[in-house]
Amino acid sequence: MENSRPQDLAVLVQNKLRLNRSRVPVPELSVLEALFDCLFYSSMCKEESDLIKVTVTFIDPENPDPKPPGFIVPERWSCVAFQKPIAMNTKALAKLSKAADPSSSSLAVYYNEKGGLYIWGMIDQAMHYQNFLNYESDTDSEQPGLFQVAVSDIGTLHVFFDYELLATLKQNVLVKRYLDVLTIGPISKMLKRNAEFLKVAVHQYLDEFHPKEKYQDWEEYLDGLWIQTFSRLLLKIQNYQHGGAILIADDSADLDIKYQIRYERLTLAMIAHAKSAIDNFVSENTIEGQFQSGKSSISRKLYQWESQALSEKKGTADEIKGSISFIASQTCVDGVVLFDRNMITNGFGAVLRAKGMPKKIYVSSTATATLKSLVPYDPKHYGTRHRSMIAYCWKHPNCLGLVISQDGDIRVFSKIEDKLIMWENIKTQQYLTNRSQRQKGALI
Repeated sequence: MENSRPQDLAVLVQNKLRLNRSRVPVPELSVLEALFDCLFYSSMCKEESDLIKVTVTFIDPENPDPKPPGFIVPERWSCVAFQKPIAMNTKALAKLSKAADPSSSSLAVYYNEKGGLYIWGMIDQAMHYQNFLNYESDTDSEQPGLFQVAVSDIGTLHVFFDYELLATLKQNVLVKRYLDVLTIGPISKMLKRNAEFLKVAVHQYLDEFHPKEKYQDWEEYLDGLWIQTFSRLLLKIQNYQHGGAILIADDSADLDIKYQIRYERLTLAMIAHAKSAIDNFVSENTIEGQFQSGKSSISRKLYQWESQALSEKKGTADEIKGSISFIASQTCVDGVVLFDRNMITNGFGAVLRAKGMPKKIYVSSTATATLKSLVPYDPKHYGTRHRSMIAYCWKHPNCLGLVISQDGDIRVFSKIEDKLIMWENIKTQQYLTNRSQRQKGALI
């Protein structure tokens, strides 16, 4: 929604709080408007020549933890109060932002009886929540407070409720919906077909080493592993704030590849990780079954097997993380990173040479790209990087192109039947919990 202001974000958040039917009183609209105004204008300030990046948590100092879990893990968040509260304004936010790295902490903010906003403390252990959102951890660490607001760039605010990204205000554009193209719709189907190399290898492993395990019970897990790994790659590229492009294609036609390499470690690491996850799951179930059957101890061999499987699972998770970083850094070179369908890179710095563009492209407002959701646009409206990707995907219907802008926006291109379709506002983080995918053990 264009021509939006912080006040529009305030209305959205107040409506969300009312729908939640929480016992906590819903703040007046004027309080929320003042909050988002202050954060919006703070995003345009600098502190020691750096733009302000900070996260604030809207949390009541009188009752910061109204529903603590029955079992509190050591890495759970906690509030550390200032000796005296600080009036919330752009100057105070600019100063405190240097001490509150949003990857590890946030500022605790609330309002008084007159509606005045104040900063009353800091919240620690934020990296665990961020790691879960970014698929770096399977531990779904809870989010403190009523909601959080992250200032990430000039005029850019992200509002989070629990594991949901409610909305983003990017200067004058309010984004209230993110398209989950990686898990549903034609892009998801294409990516899951690309996971065949992984699935075949794991299917053979099950047949040979765990014949009692049904492959069908693990197929959803493998799809999730593949999609999450791809999501993490996109997130890593976004974090560089350089921009970049990825092309998944059958061959190198119409491409000039400046740096040709063949890097298959990411795919092999996923296969190894899946195997170790299976070993870990089966060994844990075997141990649990023995105890349930009345045995008071387990054999040393079984214990060693379970320990080794867990160690290999952690090691291959680190290997995946390192491979993602290795590939993502290649997008900082001008040009495209080229993948084949098995997630094997064949080079970077590639220049797209396809000629001819469609008269129109179609922007989809849904992940499934139904006819009603398509809006025609003139491709000349976009920049050089986008136009070259449009031309390539138009000429090569079976390929998939992704362009990541410097501001982090991701656009996906693919030709579906006779239309070149573009998806934008792509969901990359794990905003909502999905326990069903972890029934067979953590993905990463």
